[in-house]
Amino acid sequence: MNRLFGSKSAGPKPTLNSAISNTDTHVESLDVKLAKLNAELSTYQSRMSKMRDGPGKTALRSKALKILQRRKLLESQRDNLQQQSWNMEQASMMTDNLKNVMTTVDVMKDTNKTLRKQYGKVDIDKIERMQDEMQDLMEMGNEIQESLGRSYDVPEDVDEAELDAELEALGEEAEFESFAGAGGEREMPGFMVDEVPQFVDEPPEAGKVKEAAG
Repeated sequence: MNRLFGSKSAGPKPTLNSAISNTDTHVESLDVKLAKLNAELSTYQSRMSKMRDGPGKTALRSKALKILQRRKLLESQRDNLQQQSWNMEQASMMTDNLKNVMTTVDVMKDTNKTLRKQYGKVDIDKIERMQDEMQDLMEMGNEIQESLGRSYDVPEDVDEAELDAELEALGEEAEFESFAGAGGEREMPGFMVDEVPQFVDEPPEAGKVKEAAG
């Protein structure tokens, strides 16, 4: 049997990519042959266009027809090989896509296992309790801030009329001080007449007080 069909090859099996490469190489060689035949046909056509009808032109026509038949045969072979190459490329793309899909599935499985393992360690109830504690602490902090920011000895209800009267009195007092500082004469206020402050050792003379008041 080995004499008829030969022994089994021990070399590596051809791959799809190598088959595509070999087919493309064959197609390129056919293109070279077709280009050569097209050049010969152009030459024969040019020569026949300049010849009169006769045995010479008939001979050239016969040669051109043979070359044309050969060209059609090579074109048919080239088209078949190109279709085979395209089919193999499609199969290669499908194979690559399938490999990518399987890789993606494996990665998703590993990720799913990891997520299950990690999330299994998380206690949702503990997180909820921690959130409640944080909220309570935030509210406590706000209450502390409000307590620290509270004003002391400031009445909540203040009469605006009283404030206006006090502001007007302060204005009059400032006006009096500016007038006195400018050297102007003005009537001595009643609380300064015939009264001596306790921090003065000796009372002023009556004449000087009257002069100051006059």
